[in-house]
Amino acid sequence: MDTNTEELTDMKVAEWMLAQLESKTRLDQGTAVHQIGQKFGKYFVYQNANGNLAISKSVLKNFKKLSEGLVIWEKGEKAWRKLRDDEVYNGRQVD
Repeated sequence: MDTNTEELTDMKVAEWMLAQLESKTRLDQGTAVHQIGQKFGKYFVYQNANGNLAISKSVLKNFKKLSEGLVIWEKGEKAWRKLRDDEVYNGRQVD
């Protein structure tokens, strides 16, 4: 993405997240948040109540729209992964 000529939006960051996930089997939240901050800027990340860097809620909302039914959030791993061929989508989050 050419950040000099293309306007950055929450949706473009979400699209980048999905592209990262498609090129790998999983997307680690910690890695993603740091890469988003570096690649797209501080507007798309924030410091949460625990003092950790987090992905903006608007980016996550757009990411969910793009990946609903295709991607699972593994709470224990703090990572997103693609739905496996033998899985049935029963909501976004698994333990």
